[in-house]
Amino acid sequence: MYSIDFDNSLVKGVELLDINMLNPHEKIIEKKKTLLAKFIKSYENYYIISSIVCCDQTLLIIDGHHRYFAMMELGFKKVPVTLIDYQSDSIRTGKKNALSKEYIINFGKSSDLLEPKSTEHAIYCNRSKNWEPIILLSSMFKIETTEIKN
Repeated sequence: MYSIDFDNSLVKGVELLDINMLNPHEKIIEKKKTLLAKFIKSYENYYIISSIVCCDQTLLIIDGHHRYFAMMELGFKKVPVTLIDYQSDSIRTGKKNALSKEYIINFGKSSDLLEPKSTEHAIYCNRSKNWEPIILLSSMFKIETTEIKN
C-alpha cells in the first residue's frame, strides 16, 4: 500500500472529516493554493487528491496545508485525512534546528500561523534507513468536483 517501510501502528485511520475540525499551523504560498484550486476546479466530475496528514489527537495538519486551503476556498465541507501518531519518534519536524512538536501543536491551537514551509515533516523508512517526505503516508481519494460551489 505504501512505498516506504514504517511502523504500521503510526497510521490511526483514513477518513473524510469536517474541514473546520482541522488545525493548520503554517501560512501558505497564495499562488500555489490558487493554482491548485483552479486545477481541481478544472475537472468536470472528480479529481484524485492525496489525503491531508493530521495528528490523530489534535487534528493538527502535518502535511497538506495547500490542499486544505484550496479545498476550503472551493467550498468542500469534508476533506480526506490520514490520521497519524504525531508523537512517534519515527516522525521528525525538520532536518536542522527543527521546531519541537509541542511548539508546532501550540501554533495549531492559536490563531497565529508559522511562515510557509517552516516545518519539513518526514518519516523514517526502515528499509532505506532514510528520512522520507511524510506525504508518503497519504492515501489517494476521489473528490467530487461537481460539489464545488465557486
